[in-house]
Amino acid sequence: MPAGGHIVADFIGYAAADRIATITLDRPDRRNAQNQQLLEELNDAWERAAADDAVRVILLRAEGPHFSAGHDISPEEVARGPFRQIAASIPTRGLLGIHQWEARHYLGFSRRWRDIPKPSIAAVQGACIAGGLLLAWPCDLIVAADDARFSDPVVLMGIGGVEYHGHTWELGARKAKEMLFTARPIDAQEAERRGMVNRVVPRTELDTAARALAAEIAQMHPHALAMAKRAVNQTLDIQGQAAALQSCFDIHQLGHASAYAQGGQFVLTDLPGMKGKD
Repeated sequence: MPAGGHIVADFIGYAAADRIATITLDRPDRRNAQNQQLLEELNDAWERAAADDAVRVILLRAEGPHFSAGHDISPEEVARGPFRQIAASIPTRGLLGIHQWEARHYLGFSRRWRDIPKPSIAAVQGACIAGGLLLAWPCDLIVAADDARFSDPVVLMGIGGVEYHGHTWELGARKAKEMLFTARPIDAQEAERRGMVNRVVPRTELDTAARALAAEIAQMHPHALAMAKRAVNQTLDIQGQAAALQSCFDIHQLGHASAYAQGGQFVLTDLPGMKGKD
């Protein structure tokens, strides 16, 4: 996407005004689950905001009652999506195909969004499950609705956590283990107490509160904002975050190897924290 303007792709909305780029997940009929097209469009929107000198703050939000149900692993999406081609190539290529695809679309995109030198805010409502964390955690700040809940239930699928393994950094070691071991969601209030969420607001005030925070930050000097963000991110990297994310991503690939060794991927359509299609 070129810089500036207003764009609506199939699954992503983009608008830039008043120094704020608003990126909207717009696949509410699938609870904003992520297929390849959504991820590519989302990355294009992030890159557009990064390249626009008029944009000082990036706001990521979602249409519908849920922020994101994670990766779209519905049987129909798996059947027609990239995993079908990857699975077909396993006898000749091993697991290299899935490793390369996930390295780009999951870990790679999330790390790229984290390091864009502009402040970013995620406005999260409803369910933020597994792959949904890969969208929220790279943002610098999170404003959560009081109905928000965060979970990573992929241990139930035979895999030890999602591809961007920020759990320990976001929650601390013991709470991260509880999140993974039990698959139970963490509500917005506990996420705020743990420091994963900056503030919790009533659901009806989420967009207003997130935009007000973005507008406040947008008044600051853009170079100072970039340097402040870089200072914090580099501190985390010096503490080992970047290396840990890569190491845990490689561990994640062992889960795929185990699943294929047992005859195929585990696929769940009803995850903890998500009931029906509301």
